[in-house]
Amino acid sequence: MLMFWKQKLVFLSVPKTGTTAYEAALAPHASMSVQNPPELKHAPLYRYNRFFRPMFEKVGGEEMETLAVVREPVSWLGSWYRYRKRPFLSGRPNSTENVTFDEFVQAYCRGDAPAFARVGSQAKFLEPRPNGVQVSHLFRYENPTRLIDFLEQRLEVKLDLDRANVSPTMELDMAAITRRKLERKFSADFALWESTAIAD
Repeated sequence: MLMFWKQKLVFLSVPKTGTTAYEAALAPHASMSVQNPPELKHAPLYRYNRFFRPMFEKVGGEEMETLAVVREPVSWLGSWYRYRKRPFLSGRPNSTENVTFDEFVQAYCRGDAPAFARVGSQAKFLEPRPNGVQVSHLFRYENPTRLIDFLEQRLEVKLDLDRANVSPTMELDMAAITRRKLERKFSADFALWESTAIAD
């Protein structure tokens, strides 16, 4: 998570949406850069609302705007699957080394998902709060140009991004019935991503 005090902007770090590269490029310009622990680096909107927002408002008086990136849900799950297939996780409960992508998605759709399929939900991460707090600016992962243009204008910087924390490429096969189950059980995630098309 990055906070830009002068510009009244907070960049929320949704996991697996390419935010690590933005954080590396923008950290020198930020008033506050939260890199660790992961629970704070990837603070969802509800945690920002509960802990960070009251602190910012108490010392500044003005409400901060928030920004986040969302990714097409299957692509987002694919990134998690590939990341957890890496050798350094071999033998651990959250490893996907002996699991197909279809099995991973099936497990993700279960109410009691095993450790390797517990990756959360983008819609839940960015769910508006009862007090009206919601994400002010939402950008699509697949269209980085919009986000870069916004950041360069808002922060008055020139961005030079390097790819960071990239999962290895591989084929991701999923049965049609699994896709339908995913779309049904996580309709909010698909709706969230589709909502960003209006501005593309």
